[in-house]
Amino acid sequence: MTNDEDLARRLVAAGRAAERTLSYGGREATVGELLAGLAAPDPDEPADVYGDGVVTRLEERVAQLLGTQDAAFFPSGTMAQQIALRCWAGRTGNPVVALHPASHPELWEGGALSVVSGLRTVHPTKEPRQPSAEEVADLAEPFGTLMLELPLREAGFLLPTWEELEALVGAARDRDAVVHFDGARLWESTVHFGRPLEEIAGLADSVYVSFYKSLGGLSGAALAGSSSLIAEARVWRHRYGGQVFRQFPQALSALDGLERELPRLPSYVAQARTVAAALGEALAGSPVPWFRINPETPHTHQFQVWLPYGADRLTEAGVRTAEETGTVLFRRWSPGPVPGVSVTELTVTAAGLDWSAQDVHEALKAFVTRLDP
Repeated sequence: MTNDEDLARRLVAAGRAAERTLSYGGREATVGELLAGLAAPDPDEPADVYGDGVVTRLEERVAQLLGTQDAAFFPSGTMAQQIALRCWAGRTGNPVVALHPASHPELWEGGALSVVSGLRTVHPTKEPRQPSAEEVADLAEPFGTLMLELPLREAGFLLPTWEELEALVGAARDRDAVVHFDGARLWESTVHFGRPLEEIAGLADSVYVSFYKSLGGLSGAALAGSSSLIAEARVWRHRYGGQVFRQFPQALSALDGLERELPRLPSYVAQARTVAAALGEALAGSPVPWFRINPETPHTHQFQVWLPYGADRLTEAGVRTAEETGTVLFRRWSPGPVPGVSVTELTVTAAGLDWSAQDVHEALKAFVTRLDP
């Protein structure tokens, strides 16, 4: 077993045994626990076949929540978004997509936009923030689609203000482009924007949403938009191999997430802000020479923490803290763009709602004392 494999095993074991955590990691649930949460509201309901039944019920619920004419279920967000951008390229006659270089298609999809769909990308900005309307307006070449990742994960789960988002959409329209939202985490954006989901989604021509990132579903995603766009997307879904024979486990868990987790997300966002403020206070009073909470006031229930140490050292300290105290504050750290600085993501869900500021201070102190030189 390699050091990385051993560390991963210890992280999962510590997370499962923890008495206190801000959220549970995606690898900590067992097959039995996941299956136990899949009881159908009506166990006699017929199973789905190629997307009917419970899958159709899920699609209708998503369209209702987002205020769109229709929605289609996809086995993955990567497939949903690839197809959306491919459809728009065909409809606009322009294969160029304007998006942030730190967005999901650029970093985590193996170059599929160009390799699979023949699209090309341009970047309004390279800064670790959302682009501005002026940058979209000033792009040197025409583009058919503006894709906005809401929130922009790699930059700290950042969202524009509502006024900035309206201006971004307007700038794209002025360029005769359509607007697609990568809304994998759109569900929790309502607090920051101060707008309901249907008003946010209503700014775009299409929206992709995930069912596992914030809602706790098994997997899967949906693409929402006009009836004609979704009809075309369903054709491409079949061509891409996404018309799966049975999908009721994913659909049932997604419906459960919409029922159970979606109403709780505003409370997670509020608690994330409490945790971030307490963590900033605790770090400021600690021996740590420098830190950054990004953003200082989280836009969603997720945010970044930056510290001036190596990633392995920080991850080991976090694992030891969990193993020895039963409290999970930090999990895995990653090297930052500057040597000697590392970053981690914190997520607050139901498990973290009872953390007080004092709990954060105590957890941070326990972590820092385990940062062996």
